[in-house]
Amino acid sequence: MIRLGVNVDHVATIRNARGGEHPDPVSAAQTALQNGADGITAHLREDRRHIRDADMMRLRALPAPLNFEMAATEEMITLACALRPHACCLVPEKREEVTTEGGLNVVGQRVMLEPMITRLKEAGIRVSLFIDPDENQIRASAQLGVPVVELHTGAYAHGGAGELERLFNAADLVNECGIELHAGHGLTYDNVQPIRTLPGLRELNIGHFLIGQSVFEGLGGAIRHMKALMNPVLSE
Repeated sequence: MIRLGVNVDHVATIRNARGGEHPDPVSAAQTALQNGADGITAHLREDRRHIRDADMMRLRALPAPLNFEMAATEEMITLACALRPHACCLVPEKREEVTTEGGLNVVGQRVMLEPMITRLKEAGIRVSLFIDPDENQIRASAQLGVPVVELHTGAYAHGGAGELERLFNAADLVNECGIELHAGHGLTYDNVQPIRTLPGLRELNIGHFLIGQSVFEGLGGAIRHMKALMNPVLSE
């Protein structure tokens, strides 16, 4: 079975657009878990544009794995070590970007990343790196000893020629390196089924599409629909 991590960032985006407390991303996380989500993902950004520190504390209290997406900065490493979520996924972050634009440059940032990864591991946190499906980035991740990489599927989702083949080649190499394979970014009902066949794939993290689709069929309905596409044999 491929696990589904539901990203609740954009529930917080809607909340923050008007102020106040509604809709509550933690309530959305509870609904997600009640409808088949296997874990919750949330990205605490430097500018706190959606998820806030208090949201992370409440999400951590839920009886489900929390995947803390974050930039590789001293502030975020310190917060994560205090919070001790199930997992931390290190991602690139630019304040001016609308959404994450690509994978982490593990090759170019290895010296900086290594002690941060060590600190997270010492805090008992499972570390993953969000990377492009690139041989050099995968091998650098393996050399850093991370147990998980999450392949960035954004270029594939936007229709890039050859991107599915690139993802399959990357998945083969991830498996060869003995790393657990996750994937995510830009996935929808229409494009998730080829991705679910990546060799060794264990988890997908999906957020924006599910939150948007919940306008039409409810969050629970959207999650159940996505899980059925991800694991069609189990849904029969």
